[in-house]
Amino acid sequence: MNYLEFEKPLAEIEGKAEELRAMGRSNEAMDVGPEALALDRKAATLLTDIYAKLTPWQKCQVARHPDRPHCKDYIEQLFTDYTPLAGDRNFADDHAVMGGMARFHDRPVMVIGHEKGHDTNSRIERNFGMARPEGYRKAIRLMDLADRFNLPVVTLVDTPGAFPGKGAEERGQSEAIARSTQKCLTIGVPLVSVIIGEGGSGGAVAFATANRLAMLEHSIYSVISPEGCASILWKDAEKMREAAEALRLTAQDLRELGVADQVIAEPVGGAHRHRDTVIPAVGEAIAQMLVELAGLDRAALISDRRRKYLAIGSKGLAA
Repeated sequence: MNYLEFEKPLAEIEGKAEELRAMGRSNEAMDVGPEALALDRKAATLLTDIYAKLTPWQKCQVARHPDRPHCKDYIEQLFTDYTPLAGDRNFADDHAVMGGMARFHDRPVMVIGHEKGHDTNSRIERNFGMARPEGYRKAIRLMDLADRFNLPVVTLVDTPGAFPGKGAEERGQSEAIARSTQKCLTIGVPLVSVIIGEGGSGGAVAFATANRLAMLEHSIYSVISPEGCASILWKDAEKMREAAEALRLTAQDLRELGVADQVIAEPVGGAHRHRDTVIPAVGEAIAQMLVELAGLDRAALISDRRRKYLAIGSKGLAA
């Protein structure tokens, strides 16, 4: 288990319980069961208390947890007959973006998402989920294909933001993000999106400008990272806690503002502790969103999307 900074007291208790069990396994004469169970109960109570009052900055840490299910995990468990499609037909294939045709509940769809990787090698290959221009141009190509063949589009967002490197800027990073966002707004098929971890800056908006947007309970979605915001406003990245509060980047805040349409509950301890529960819950949310859009024609879908984004923020400002 990879413990977050604020989970250190929990790590100590769970570590002691595991030590007791290890002693019991090595010496069968020792009855450590009752003491280990008492520690388990104490750990469960502490875990509940911790996750009942997470601050925005702590939610950022949970959203970035390396053990959270990633795009590849969701595709493998929720979709069948997945056929990956590669390349932007212009420069290269960006491994930070994966996508292709698949079946969801036996219905053909196009699924696109950011993939961060699960170990050192795969994270380097996937560029930690930070897409380059060719990744967004690949997404545009797949959305065009979905529009042509009347396939609903499902996007899974999990990125710190678009890659800011020199090469990406030389190949038109900003233009690629803008065109991907524009494509989201203009396709005439249902487009639903789920923020499964981080929704960072324009790199996330380029996939999440959807008819319906769901967020996992401990995911985040923001125009900039808390560290980046703190560096700009206070010239001090260490003020990221204050920035996280000011940005209103949690799923709960964004539901209130009308950015997110629903919040998908995570079990106590977060998605990284309960992958087998969270992934089916995301599948149920996707199915529900697609049902809501069933029967709408091309013009109605585009109009629905337009109304949603023109109304964002009005509810929160009125309050």
